[in-house]
Amino acid sequence: MKKIGLFFGSFNPIHIGHLILANYILENSDMDELWFVVSPQNPFKEKKKSLLKDHNRLDMVQLAVKNYPKMRASNVEFSLPQPSYTIDTLTYLHEKYPDYSFSLIMGEDNLNGLHKWKNSDILIKNHHIIVYPRVFDEEKKDSEYLQHENISLIKAPIIELSATEIRNMIKTGKNVRPMLPPEVFEYLDGSSFYK
Repeated sequence: MKKIGLFFGSFNPIHIGHLILANYILENSDMDELWFVVSPQNPFKEKKKSLLKDHNRLDMVQLAVKNYPKMRASNVEFSLPQPSYTIDTLTYLHEKYPDYSFSLIMGEDNLNGLHKWKNSDILIKNHHIIVYPRVFDEEKKDSEYLQHENISLIKAPIIELSATEIRNMIKTGKNVRPMLPPEVFEYLDGSSFYK
């Protein structure tokens, strides 16, 4: 059975932090591939003006992963009802790829809000969840979920780099070249995105 890790996000834009994390997880797990699932609409976030069109964000992810054979961009949520619920996406993927095993990749900060997710009990029961460390409020770090047999914390490097910060830097004319994969920088540099 092919093992696929699913890394959900708006990737607005995808940056080197995403790639470092994805590569670390691939190199330190038994996963065959990692898919960056570009989400049209996060049910917990309001749609912002700074959110680029779905196809633009997908284009950037495709450019970013083109030299990484074990990574790929996925537009699976583009054709599903919005807002995007992870459990619905996973159900769809299981039907489409019955011979694949899917693991969910999420930041440690998201773990504390997992009980708010649609059908979170089914999600945890039926899927392996790989949690990577994040810098956030220390008081909230002890999540009961970390004791669950289907949830494992991977000691990936903590990357303090955010897409919000990158968008703000672009808007104010600052250099973001070191923070982006070269192809993504070129894509954005020749556009009016985030300005």
